[in-house]
Amino acid sequence: MEASRPPNATAPRAVNENGSAVANGGAPRPALPPSKAGPPVQYRPPYRPHPPPPRRRRRRGCCCVFCLWLTLFLIALVFLAAIAAGVFYVIYRPQRPSFSVSSLRLASLNVSSSDLLTSRLDLSVTARNPNRKLSFDYGDVAVSAASGGITIGEGTIRGFVQDTENTTVIKVNVSSSGRSLDPTEAADLRNRKRYPLEIEIDTKAGVKIGSFRSSRIGIRASCSGIEASVTRGNATAASSTGTARCKVKLRIKIWNWTI
Repeated sequence: MEASRPPNATAPRAVNENGSAVANGGAPRPALPPSKAGPPVQYRPPYRPHPPPPRRRRRRGCCCVFCLWLTLFLIALVFLAAIAAGVFYVIYRPQRPSFSVSSLRLASLNVSSSDLLTSRLDLSVTARNPNRKLSFDYGDVAVSAASGGITIGEGTIRGFVQDTENTTVIKVNVSSSGRSLDPTEAADLRNRKRYPLEIEIDTKAGVKIGSFRSSRIGIRASCSGIEASVTRGNATAASSTGTARCKVKLRIKIWNWTI
């Protein structure tokens, strides 16, 4: 008789060639693939779309277009101004006024011991307007006299309007009362008997056409070639000799510069 198998005895397991147990009723287990060592997996943040770049090209394009139109506008203004100036010149033929010293009398010129100057100069200035269609509107006229670079007197003439093709004679007293001089200047004037004089006329004048008046621009007339001596007594004859040459220049002020 065969020995009875104990109840708790386990059935024998099948073993493969390698000595490992076989499960599933003897069916061999699938072998696991060998693990391969690789680089560690890096964390990648989720993709986020970038905002579009600012539209600078459009702004730059607008600035360029604005500068171009502004330049064209300024060129057109200059072109129109040149045309208007050309038409004005052809129609009116403007000429600048002229000035000359018609008479001069040095009534007194004294330098005290304390270097104080007292002088009086009677002057007649002739202003001419050579234009046929333009009148001149003068502001106040400042007249100064100097001898060897030393100012010996100043005077003022009230403004006036000069008609077309007109000659106006203006009389003015140029004087100095107690003006302090440098010792060198005082000695120079004391040692002279005849005085070379430079007359300077400063004013502003505008053009008048009918009821239209333009803005005034500066005018300076510098007269040289005059020599005078002090006239004694009640002599009325002019004490000037030589030829008085007056050069007229326009003085245009742009901001803080005068041309």
